[in-house]
Amino acid sequence: MAAYILLAYIVLPLLWTHHERQKGLAGLDMVTRTAQGIPGDPVNVGLIGDRNDIICAMHAANWFPADPITLKSSIEIVGSVLLGRPYRDAPVSNLYYLGRREDLAFEKPIGASADRRNHVRFWKVLDDGEEKRPVWLGAATMDRGVGVSHYTGAITHHIDADIDLERAALTLDLEAAAMVTAKYQVTGIGPTLAGRNGGGDLYHTDGEVWILRLVEACRKNTAPVNVLPSPLATEIKDRIWRQIAGTMRN
Repeated sequence: MAAYILLAYIVLPLLWTHHERQKGLAGLDMVTRTAQGIPGDPVNVGLIGDRNDIICAMHAANWFPADPITLKSSIEIVGSVLLGRPYRDAPVSNLYYLGRREDLAFEKPIGASADRRNHVRFWKVLDDGEEKRPVWLGAATMDRGVGVSHYTGAITHHIDADIDLERAALTLDLEAAAMVTAKYQVTGIGPTLAGRNGGGDLYHTDGEVWILRLVEACRKNTAPVNVLPSPLATEIKDRIWRQIAGTMRN
């Protein structure tokens, strides 16, 4: 039992922890919070670039900026969900990271209404990262439908449990739009089989954050995306996790 505890809770997590490609992220919490302080969606994606680089890249990838929460936008999203009307700029609920709500939020509709959608929130966390450019961390999830929070009873979107698939979808969209020059992993929350977000929805993840280095000044990348390797222990862990995740998806 002692050997198991040492291996499972100390040795392996240490081997999987890696921030060498973005040292300024070491020590940061990798989970967002709701306004009530409940742990929310985990951080699973990051971007390198300034605000204009991000807005340009997300626009090129056909992700739309979310409207602010107002009485008008709240009525519009209710109408979209109940009547099946398109609302590609529907607001997202606020989440908090490092003590503040998201700096940017984007979404990509799935189907006719705002009931189902891809969405991501971003926070600027470093003014000057390893690339001498700003670093943003984000939480990407897929809304699978509207319901009530398991914790508070408030009306909310429920997320799909496989948040790694949503991270991959966003990454593929940005790469297809030629907005990414390089990508690499840093440690997030770690492998998680049964996490719960701020609404009480289950999620599972390999626990990594994929950092995407964006093009500058909206100039499309014409070369293959440079994939920087992770430490060997992390790559082995990821291979094992993909087998586990594949079983969970079946």
